[in-house]
Amino acid sequence: MATTELRDLDQARRFLRESLWLQRVVTPAPATVRPALEWALEVASSGQALPSLGFLADLGHAAFALDQGMRAGREPNAVGLPAGLTRMYEDHVLGKLYADYHFERAGDALRRLQGRDRARGLAFVLNQFRERADFPGVHLSPALIKGLQEMAPEENLARGWESLSTDGLMPLIVDLTEGLIAATRRVAELLGPEDIFELEHGTALADLGQRVALRQLLHAAQRLETALPAQRIRPLAGRQEVPTRVLDEDTYPVGGYSSVSTRGSIESLLHSQLAYMEPDERPDLFDVKFLRDELLYYSRDENQFLRRRRNFVFALLPDLMHTRYKDPTLPWQRGVLWLGLLVAAVRKLSEWLTTDALVFEFWFVDEGKPEVLAHEQDLIRTVLREGMANGSVRVARCARVEEVAAECGRRARRSLSHCLVVAETPPVFHAEDTQVTRLRIDGPRPALGDADAPLVIAEGDEPLDSWGMALEELLRRWV
Repeated sequence: MATTELRDLDQARRFLRESLWLQRVVTPAPATVRPALEWALEVASSGQALPSLGFLADLGHAAFALDQGMRAGREPNAVGLPAGLTRMYEDHVLGKLYADYHFERAGDALRRLQGRDRARGLAFVLNQFRERADFPGVHLSPALIKGLQEMAPEENLARGWESLSTDGLMPLIVDLTEGLIAATRRVAELLGPEDIFELEHGTALADLGQRVALRQLLHAAQRLETALPAQRIRPLAGRQEVPTRVLDEDTYPVGGYSSVSTRGSIESLLHSQLAYMEPDERPDLFDVKFLRDELLYYSRDENQFLRRRRNFVFALLPDLMHTRYKDPTLPWQRGVLWLGLLVAAVRKLSEWLTTDALVFEFWFVDEGKPEVLAHEQDLIRTVLREGMANGSVRVARCARVEEVAAECGRRARRSLSHCLVVAETPPVFHAEDTQVTRLRIDGPRPALGDADAPLVIAEGDEPLDSWGMALEELLRRWV
């Protein structure tokens, strides 16, 4: 990405004022100057290269839906840009802006923000678009933008128009526009799914470290999911499931009325039987047929659908703090990978076991120290936010791993219970009526095994392939 640094104050002011006239979504007017300068100040203050203010204003007006009911920009050659270049900008940049589904979702998320967060959110969208398209920009002092904000909007527009009329459009602005058009044509989408996730979940404005960890977690989970077979995995042969008591709320009738019989409740009585009622004589024919059990009733199909309760517990031990380590052969830290493995497992189980009542519980064993795995807990809460809202995902902390075993035993009384113990060195773990699996993470390749059986390292061509194989083996034990 080519960037230009404007050190000359007069040239920088000329660049800002002239580029204000390049707005195409709405007509340049005093009412559009202040928002454009506010957005530009936020972009420049964050250290980003500033594009043409005309494009930034178009981006903001389209994202915040400020163009509704307003007139479009001036004639193509009215502000100094070649007519062909202006048409290309409208077709390739603005056209893709309005047609991009991800940008539409980003606009919906931005419009929910308030105050300065709206400008910060727009700066985030611009930065993610620049990282994907790699278009050029300009570095200048944010103090210049603050100085223009103190002036009347009419004066800024007037001086910009005077500069355009006298000296013509700056060649730098033409170069930036050409670079923006070429870069936009190279990309398929302006934003990625992970960008939309951050905007919709409110993490786009969080600290950089937590944002980077979240994006890496999403990438890792997606990478591991793509390594799985497209169809549902077959379970292990000869697997024995723990029988549990079937509760009334686990079953419900399916289908409707299947036949007509002479037995039933008054609610299922055929309406035609009411014709046997006589207004005056008692007993009438209706009473006689009722005593002889000759009235007809609808008969319901008595088949019932059983919905199994399944509880999946993830016991995360405190020595996982040591997995915040980047192996040279892995694209992400071990901690990011095991988090991605758990998130991918939750997603695939939810997709494959749609007819079961599923509950996923994440237990962070902290030995009485609340700071243990606190960042990992926040990431789980963020990524699985929808599950936590509907009650299918729960996050809790405890002091000892024995408390997790006791909870698994209690869950097993009402549901089919599974437990995965994740640690750098997982101990032998037993829970009543619970299928226990252990996951060891002490190197670039994870090892998986039963409660007291030796752990087996998942073999793959590459260390990352071993993580995908470990996830597949775990799902094979649980589906």
